[in-house]
Amino acid sequence: MLAILKARFLQKHRTMAYPKGDPPLLPEKYPGRPVIRESGCRKDCEACSSACPTNAISIGKSGIEALDMGRCLFCRACEEACPDDVISFRGDHRLAAVCRNDLMVRPGDPEEAPMKSIDAGAPFRRSLKLRQVSAGGCGACEADSNVLSTPAWDMGRFGIEFTASPRHADGVLVTGPVTRNMREALIRTLEAVPEPKIVIAVGACAISGGLFREHEEQLSGASSLLEVDVFVPGCPPHPLTILDGLLRIQGRL
Repeated sequence: MLAILKARFLQKHRTMAYPKGDPPLLPEKYPGRPVIRESGCRKDCEACSSACPTNAISIGKSGIEALDMGRCLFCRACEEACPDDVISFRGDHRLAAVCRNDLMVRPGDPEEAPMKSIDAGAPFRRSLKLRQVSAGGCGACEADSNVLSTPAWDMGRFGIEFTASPRHADGVLVTGPVTRNMREALIRTLEAVPEPKIVIAVGACAISGGLFREHEEQLSGASSLLEVDVFVPGCPPHPLTILDGLLRIQGRL
């Protein structure tokens, strides 16, 4: 016991200062928000859309029309395939959106999205309890959500916690594409949450179905069953992206 206490004393304070301080440094290979150059796209070139495994890029008569971050796996295959460097990923972790259409990145959009506070209202500003539902996910989005409970992130300092019972929750945080076997469980979980309640879809699978969007055994995301209030894209989203979305729900950013 003394050895444990000594080690903990030597470790000192480990919780990051964010959001009062700078956000933690992200890896160099972290993709972040995509940016599409307004000009330079070849009209007859579909290299980027052909390389995308989830059909996240729509092509029009003049080239790229939009990139859907709700479908995007952030694998950067489109960036590598583009012969003219029209698509690039600039490392911005602020990806959460309250409207599904806000996940569409179009040519000429700014490198840093003009993020606004989602602010779901007074009931959630000082305390936000969530029931996490893994609706057929691979475990990656679940892991990056759960890491926010560790001492380095400590989302509990904002009153944000995962709870075991939906009856003690303010909403549900959904991961996974919502398989048919999880359909009823997800609906019943949300029904058990008292009003007012909030629904957060985390990851490409929960938003659009991800890689298996058209598979007959899944329902292509939470929106097929529930009214989603906040979308957090990624495959999986970085913990900083998830935390950013949660803090915006509370109106802290």
